[in-house]
Amino acid sequence: MQSFFDPAILFFVFGILAGSLKSNLEIPPQISRFLSLYLLMALGLKGGFALAKSGMTAEVLISLGAALGMAILVPVLGYLTLRRFLNGFDAAAIAATYGSVSAVTFITAVQYLDTHGISFGGHMAAAMALMESPAIVLAVVLANHARQQSVASAGPGTSATGIAPLGRILHEALTDGAQLLLLGAMVIGVLTGDSGQAAMKPFSVDLFKGMLAFFLLDMGLLAARNMGKLKGQSVWLLVYAIAGPLVHAGIALALGWTLDMSAGNVALLMVLAASASYIAVPAVIRHAIPEANPSLYFGMSLGLTFPFNILIGIPLYVHAAQHWLP
Repeated sequence: MQSFFDPAILFFVFGILAGSLKSNLEIPPQISRFLSLYLLMALGLKGGFALAKSGMTAEVLISLGAALGMAILVPVLGYLTLRRFLNGFDAAAIAATYGSVSAVTFITAVQYLDTHGISFGGHMAAAMALMESPAIVLAVVLANHARQQSVASAGPGTSATGIAPLGRILHEALTDGAQLLLLGAMVIGVLTGDSGQAAMKPFSVDLFKGMLAFFLLDMGLLAARNMGKLKGQSVWLLVYAIAGPLVHAGIALALGWTLDMSAGNVALLMVLAASASYIAVPAVIRHAIPEANPSLYFGMSLGLTFPFNILIGIPLYVHAAQHWLP
């Protein structure tokens, strides 16, 4: 309950209420974009400064390996589950959305750990960047397979249309501006170390909490406006939007326990596994899988999963990690 009264979380709740009341309160898109880039840059710097102190240890490599494993496992499990009650295109798009990550959810979790004095490795920001792209690539491969199957079932004389070139999708996934900024800021943090940390403290530390609160206000408004997209959808999709992240977080917890990772790092791995992308993946999937219904993958991730993780999921994942790990 204490985490619920964090100012940043309360601004998120306020945004949901304002959006539900159909208020004309809104954050201009340019400001929202600036806030997003600021948070990623500050997070990258924090991670780089921490990595400069710790070095490339075995724990860092284990954490990054675990993140990559989850980035492959989650979309595969998601697709196999969703394919039971959805067509191949919608199943692939939603699997990609939930197999990728939400940077804002991760940033909020980092702030939560900082507030509660729970230590974690700065390299987990690199783990977040590592987990963003594999799900997109897998989804495009699955969608292309679905197109080829539909052509085969249609009989001779038909040809596959809309097959997304994997090279172009890989380029978009790996050169996304936000992801590059995060990694670039992390490299700069590693290179500058303690002197860079002291110089950038007013930017990357002092302003961080206020900027996060402002951005979560915008996210609350956006979440409220996307909840309506879920009206009339299958109840199984609504269940998946909540139960899926919990299952993914549980798998991450078991993996972290098996690999003897620290509680803080496992908590962040759980947050990453449980989060769903609502920016990077929808932007790519909209062009790569045009057959998929955007109201499904966008409405589920932003209308249900994101608010759940911000308000309930993060404290739950941190508590579970602390309970099961040292």
